[in-house]
Amino acid sequence: MEEVRSSSAWVATHSSHVVVDSTGIEKVVENIKDSIPKVEWDYEGIHYFDNGPLTVQYLFVLDALNFCFWPDKDLNYDHLASGLKAALQNDKSAFDADRLQKYTGSQLRELLKWPRPLPLEDERVRLLHEVGLELERNFGGKASNLVELSGKSAVKLVSLVTRHFPGFRDHSVYKGHQVFLYKRAQIFAADIWGAFKGQGYGEFNDIGAITMFADYVVPAVLQQLGVLKYSSSLASKIETNGEIGSGTEEEVELRACSVYAVEKMRELIGIKSGKQVLSVELDLWLWSVGVQSALQHHRTLSIYY
Repeated sequence: MEEVRSSSAWVATHSSHVVVDSTGIEKVVENIKDSIPKVEWDYEGIHYFDNGPLTVQYLFVLDALNFCFWPDKDLNYDHLASGLKAALQNDKSAFDADRLQKYTGSQLRELLKWPRPLPLEDERVRLLHEVGLELERNFGGKASNLVELSGKSAVKLVSLVTRHFPGFRDHSVYKGHQVFLYKRAQIFAADIWGAFKGQGYGEFNDIGAITMFADYVVPAVLQQLGVLKYSSSLASKIETNGEIGSGTEEEVELRACSVYAVEKMRELIGIKSGKQVLSVELDLWLWSVGVQSALQHHRTLSIYY
């Protein structure tokens, strides 16, 4: 995760389109430092949970598919999480490794009870196949074995996931520098930690190493809070729903500057209040604010978020 932090900081200091405003960070931290809003994992009640290995399998499938909802104006994360939950409640073998390798686009739609093609549907099917094949080949078909191999280290879990599952290798090249973001790999570790409340499969001795999860929603919240400031050309693209290409300077800056800004917020909260807050907790709060506010966000076709 040090690569995520250091490469994001490099982007923030060389950014052309997005500025991290230290005054904005000061104001937000001043408002929340004594009572950081606590948001419970699964506060919406949309996730499957049985306190066992099947929950881990569910979360890994969920996070393999957790990207790019915006081309379908009606589709959102809740549909994915609750749709997969219902599928598993209906058939406990729905996410067995051998079955994951065989799903077609229409079968995935049927699983989610979605009436039309999903955004990037072929990519979603490809990633399901990848997850099923690699789980069967190296982890006895079970994501819980993958988690157990991490030895209670969230960092090791992210490393294992990105090493074995190419679809989770979320990085870009920016102005000649490699930038690592690993949104879905990190959120898998955070989901396990949140679902199991830091116990059992969710016990990680280094959960504080995980950064925020660079997506569509959090940059929009940070901009509204005055933490991020955009160039006029970038602001115009977002306001007019213009597509921002995956891997472009603007897109990498939006994500990397969000990581950097949340790290700065976390550090400042520690200094001002003496309390240690996790980037995961800040992300969950920011994300919940964004989802409830329905803010306009940047639009990028990407399998990474």
